[in-house]
Amino acid sequence: MTTDVTETTHPTIADGDSPEHVPAGDRVVATVSHVVLAFWSLLVLAPLLWTLLSSFKTSSEIFASPFKLPADWNFDNYVSAWTAQDIGRYFLNTVIVVGCALTIVMILGSMCAYVLARYSFWGSRFIYYLMLAGLTFPIFMAIVPLFFVLKNIGLLNTLPGLIITYVAFALPFTVFFLYPFFKALPDEIAEAAEVDGAGEWRKFFQVMLPMAKPAMASVAIFNFLGLWNQFLLPVALNTKRDNYVLSQGLAYFASQAGYNVDYGRLFAAVVITVVPVLVVYAIFQRQLQGSVTQGSSK
Repeated sequence: MTTDVTETTHPTIADGDSPEHVPAGDRVVATVSHVVLAFWSLLVLAPLLWTLLSSFKTSSEIFASPFKLPADWNFDNYVSAWTAQDIGRYFLNTVIVVGCALTIVMILGSMCAYVLARYSFWGSRFIYYLMLAGLTFPIFMAIVPLFFVLKNIGLLNTLPGLIITYVAFALPFTVFFLYPFFKALPDEIAEAAEVDGAGEWRKFFQVMLPMAKPAMASVAIFNFLGLWNQFLLPVALNTKRDNYVLSQGLAYFASQAGYNVDYGRLFAAVVITVVPVLVVYAIFQRQLQGSVTQGSSK
């Protein structure tokens, strides 16, 4: 004897369903979300677009018609800002400082987070909480002690001194960000690597670290943005003009001109400062689409 069993399922919304089948509440939420996102995009993109257009104008054009297209699309402002205003030198200094600091902090931070997350030893929790305490320490309170420390070791007003300082302030956040990710990685993969004869270094760099690629990309973006836009530390610890970074260079450019600021060149310098941030984000955002499964399948 057989009986027919009728299964009841809740109606689902397919991709091709007409708007009439979409609940009214979902339509309202979607509409409000799109409006808010469009407004927020406008707030972000409008100043960037205006700055880009102004970088091709002269100061008189900017004041006469700030929202019109440039009469002549040329790169004179960029060439002048790069050479006459030493933006090229400041750009190179920033690339050296941020590049070295980011590389060091990502290596040290990932290794520290991995050890604290995967190994239990005496004092491990104390070290972890000490790292977290570094996140609560305001930068401006460390300026005076850092000044004398760098002066005593001969690294004041030098790029290596600035690199070390950047690493010290970015390391706690890196460890805090990566710690839970390494903590959640499956033990089976590490055990399989050990069975295959992988040592500690090989297990970390060839097995565990590739699995952390999405987290590494995320923290790299955050660290890059914070280090690239850093202003207080360079101003206090790097007063030698030859070693200026971009944030100092822009401030020096504006202050030296007084009331006769060449705004076209200034906006060109701002664009030069912003472009690397957009490029780095465009590169690393591809890595954000990865997952632990993709890393473990290698």
